[in-house]
Amino acid sequence: MPLSLQEVQRVAELARIGVSDAEAQTVLAQLNDIFELIARMQKVDTEGVEPMSHGQELKLRLREDIVTERDQRERFESVASNVEQGLYLVPKVIE
Repeated sequence: MPLSLQEVQRVAELARIGVSDAEAQTVLAQLNDIFELIARMQKVDTEGVEPMSHGQELKLRLREDIVTERDQRERFESVASNVEQGLYLVPKVIE
């Protein structure tokens, strides 16, 4: 479904974008080209095609799930202004 010039101008107005008539015509042509491409892509038969998470066959390099930093919880809590039951207490900012 192609857009009209009025629809493009309305969207520009809603987005608070000032566009001239010439710019609106250019955008209209570009958007209609995009919508035409989407329509053609939706007509492609994808039955039996396995979904892909990436356009290339990439393998993630995995690492061991090990702790690499030491526990400094007590140190961080000791310099906090107010801690209760392991939680940092902050002043109320919203009434």
